[in-house]
Amino acid sequence: MLSVNDSANASNDIQRRYREFLDLLPLTLSLAGLPESDHGKYYTEEQVEARAYTVKHAFKQARILTRECIQKQ
Repeated sequence: MLSVNDSANASNDIQRRYREFLDLLPLTLSLAGLPESDHGKYYTEEQVEARAYTVKHAFKQARILTRECIQKQ
């Protein structure tokens, strides 16, 4: 069973990861290089999955890049 302390730590960890994601989102999207959809046109399910895969891997690279830049300073 989780104690109150463990629950608070888990909540803080989730909030920290969410903030990190939002902070890295502009860099992530830039690295992904995905075009925006045309107005009124929608992607197929397969296209959405492919784009999500690209964003997921771009986020990983954004985290790596950020950590490398911070450590070298």
